[in-house]
Amino acid sequence: MLVLTRHEGESIRLGDGVKITVLSSEGGKIRLGIEAPANVRVDRREVSDQLGADEDESSIADLFSAHPR
Repeated sequence: MLVLTRHEGESIRLGDGVKITVLSSEGGKIRLGIEAPANVRVDRREVSDQLGADEDESSIADLFSAHPR
């Protein structure tokens, strides 16, 4: 697992198409903004858990296979 420290307004990129930005942080909670191509599914973990672990894993694999290093 890669662990990063980011401040409000700072971002990280996943592959060529996904950008995650820290929007705010207060009271032990953070707000994230996620920009991704329309073909990349973005769900909260509890939603993906309800959809099933197999589907969640295939979405992650699809993201990284579409953007090789």
